[in-house]
Amino acid sequence: MNRYAGSSALRIVATCLLTVAISASLLVSQADSQATPANPSATPAPSSSGSTPSSKTSTASSGAPTAQDIASAKASGKVWVNTETGVYHKGGRWYGKTKKGKFMTETEAKAAGYKSAKRD
Repeated sequence: MNRYAGSSALRIVATCLLTVAISASLLVSQADSQATPANPSATPAPSSSGSTPSSKTSTASSGAPTAQDIASAKASGKVWVNTETGVYHKGGRWYGKTKKGKFMTETEAKAAGYKSAKRD
């Protein structure tokens, strides 16, 4: 019997355990980042002029868009551009969810050089 026959099975098990540990760590860090704002002092102070602040549907690079912002942008046919990766999303998992991004029309995204996500 080959003395190395069991080592490949051991490698597979170790890889699976490592993958599970990394996935769990990412989930915990994602939950932590959603629970606490990244920069609480970055929220603007209320204006005394009585005007409402501009909507986050045009840009959300300073903070995550609200569920209402996402629904409004999706209803108006806008895409979510991840400004860090240069990829835009028409919907799906990352629509309005990346750390840095903004809403714009697909035509504007293409004109600015952003590429469509391969999977949504």
